[in-house]
Amino acid sequence: MSVEALSGKVFLIVTGASRGLGRQIAITFGSMLEEGSRALLLARNKGALQEVAKSIPSKVTVCTISADLSKSTDTKFKEFISESLRGTTLSAFDRVVLVHNIGSIGNISQNVNDIVDLKVWRDYYDLNFFVPAVLNAVVMNTFASKTIKKTIINITTLMAIKAYVRFGQYNSVNAAREMYFKVFALENPDVNVLSYSPGPIDTDMFTTVCEKIADLKSRKMFNEMKEKKFLLTTEQVVNGLVQVLNEHKYNSADRVGYYEEM
Repeated sequence: MSVEALSGKVFLIVTGASRGLGRQIAITFGSMLEEGSRALLLARNKGALQEVAKSIPSKVTVCTISADLSKSTDTKFKEFISESLRGTTLSAFDRVVLVHNIGSIGNISQNVNDIVDLKVWRDYYDLNFFVPAVLNAVVMNTFASKTIKKTIINITTLMAIKAYVRFGQYNSVNAAREMYFKVFALENPDVNVLSYSPGPIDTDMFTTVCEKIADLKSRKMFNEMKEKKFLLTTEQVVNGLVQVLNEHKYNSADRVGYYEEM
């Protein structure tokens, strides 16, 4: 399938690309890129990133950078991009595609009234909100030329719009991210922005929820989803994302859910 958002020479950036959904996005998108494209894959696990890179066709130059993104700065992001551009120039690319996949589940063992340590909140928001916002700005400022088309994909969740017990951090940060990208889209009308909600996926994160969620009713619900094989595979979800990009029926910064579209 030929997808306009991935056509031409593309500079692709995927955060959290070493496992789960991010891994599959990197592999699927990477396999669709044309010769001369580049991919910058960011995550902590260098070995896992290198394994992902092996699954991307050799016609695409892949740069894997192991970093704790929660501690990264705008200067660091500029260095990462500069390293991945080694041997080429910004003008060599027709498009930039940035996938904000990074995210953690947060504290699901306590009610919001029990999370009183400001550092806990700050650390969580640093990784899940402030880092994507700063990276987004760095990418936009680096690839400032209007001749380079840009697509920004924010991986979101139903929990951005529907509250769940013990998910105070996860619910609120995803809601904040969606609103941030709505503002970003208004300020950057030439950018294709999508908040994609993949639905329940069979990943390590879902397993963590099943094991650690303190609310017994919620634990039962999530475990039943897993036991009844209600969960989607990463391949299904990413194929759905490709279809959404291909059909492009959404307005910039809309949230599109897998189950609403498939």
